[in-house]
Amino acid sequence: MTLHESGEMYLETILRLSGKLEIVRAIDIAQEMGFSKPSVSRAMKTLSENGYITVNPATGSVRLLEPGKEIAETIYERHQLLTEYLVRLGVDKKTAQEDACRIEHVISAESFDAIKKHAKDTGR
Repeated sequence: MTLHESGEMYLETILRLSGKLEIVRAIDIAQEMGFSKPSVSRAMKTLSENGYITVNPATGSVRLLEPGKEIAETIYERHQLLTEYLVRLGVDKKTAQEDACRIEHVISAESFDAIKKHAKDTGR
């Protein structure tokens, strides 16, 4: 299954919340993303059906499965590096974060690797 930008955003959000919270629940995701609980519940169902996450019915906790974790970590790395890179180029931090959020979903692996190499070579 091809994962769309919204799915990638959910996985990235789950990853980030996992670093802050002991248990990540749909309500936490909804609050973080500013989405309604029913929208998040539908997304969690789809992500679960496609093997990206698991949801514990007893606790409501959401956990990334390996395929979801790999995607989330890739998107999160892109977000962080692109934000830092844009800030170094003189872009306001808020604008850099917003632009990185859009770019991270459409940039090719080849282009990202080139930016990553350039950032490393120039002292990221």
